[in-house]
Amino acid sequence: MPPHTHSHGPDPDAPPPSPETLTRRRRAVTLMLLLLVPVGLATVVGLVALWPGGEPTSAEQVAATFLPAGTTYADARVVSLQTLPCGEAGTGQATCATAVVEVLEGDGAGDYQQVDLSAEVVANGVGEGDTLVLTRDPGAEGGPDYQFADFERTTPIVVLAVAFALVVGAVARLRGLAALVGLAFAFFVLLRFVLPALLEGSSPTLVSLVGSAAIMFVVLYLAHGFSARTTTALVGTLFGLALVTVLGSVAVDVARLTGLTSEETIQLLTFDPTLDFSGLVIAGVVVAGLGVLNDVTITQASAIWQLNEVDPAMGWRQLYRRGMAVGRDHIASTVYTIVFAYAGAALPLLLLFEVYTQPAGVTLTSAAVAEEVIRTLVGAIALVLAVPVTTAVGAFFATAAGTAAGAAPERRLSGLRARFAR
Repeated sequence: MPPHTHSHGPDPDAPPPSPETLTRRRRAVTLMLLLLVPVGLATVVGLVALWPGGEPTSAEQVAATFLPAGTTYADARVVSLQTLPCGEAGTGQATCATAVVEVLEGDGAGDYQQVDLSAEVVANGVGEGDTLVLTRDPGAEGGPDYQFADFERTTPIVVLAVAFALVVGAVARLRGLAALVGLAFAFFVLLRFVLPALLEGSSPTLVSLVGSAAIMFVVLYLAHGFSARTTTALVGTLFGLALVTVLGSVAVDVARLTGLTSEETIQLLTFDPTLDFSGLVIAGVVVAGLGVLNDVTITQASAIWQLNEVDPAMGWRQLYRRGMAVGRDHIASTVYTIVFAYAGAALPLLLLFEVYTQPAGVTLTSAAVAEEVIRTLVGAIALVLAVPVTTAVGAFFATAAGTAAGAAPERRLSGLRARFAR
């Protein structure tokens, strides 16, 4: 999901909040924690109950048999390259190559090996000095056998990652760095909990919901701080996640989506046919909605609390109406974001169907396209409904906290009036 930029932080030029405002905020957080603490405890219980074991899954065991025993991966530098025509009956329709490479790591470091490169690899511009990733089969007849696996891409990825971290830190400073820590935690949950639990055969719906809730509890507070605004956004985000899960389950069942619409899922099917591929569609919808739900809810929560600080006497209905005036503009822009994000991810698929000579209705309702359409619509519905829910939650707790915070001063004032009346 591409980033959706909005300003979520407090205005640095705004005056500091008054003691009465701080009191209302603390009271609102206390009230919301009465709701969030049980949800947090349920998330922890879900993590413990669904946490995967350390044993290899059935899919991992089968996948291991697709490569010779003891196969490892090693980087190798191209020392020389000799091209030759290849294709049907050697007609020269394509160009292949034989490369002499120097193994740079592993048991064979320093050895020189000859590797055949296919036309697809050569077409990407392989030259002397390039670094490739090779598979090494130590048990091959005649000695270790090396085969091309992929291009080495560590350097560009590391450079971009460092540049991203520097830009975020320079612009957003401590809050940006905290967001990066939250992102690292999110990947930890995905790699150590969500993906292994899915491969173990646990319910994709429960795994994705529990994992996403755990991510949001940590990421939101890390990136935006512990405040009434963030807590309001967390309530709205958790509602959105639950709604995505429910709507996704119903839509996948009614539309009879099998989830077997890509080469990756077909490959997984060969590894473990017992996996719940329809459930994986639901899990994908939930995980994909994390970022955009966070964006929408934190914006709405910020708008509500800013309005409440400007006019603490504003009632719930008026606060909700003014907050939704902001939310409607946000919905209009974010709907485009989520739709175009899914369209961009499915662009090769859309191009493939563009060349097919079949009616548009048949194309749109086919399994591959319908999966993306339903994924988009479910995410968009949850996104839109999260706006009024977050607005209502923020307005309710802001006014409730204001009433509670103002009750004590009013009682003291009544006591003074009684004394003077004597």
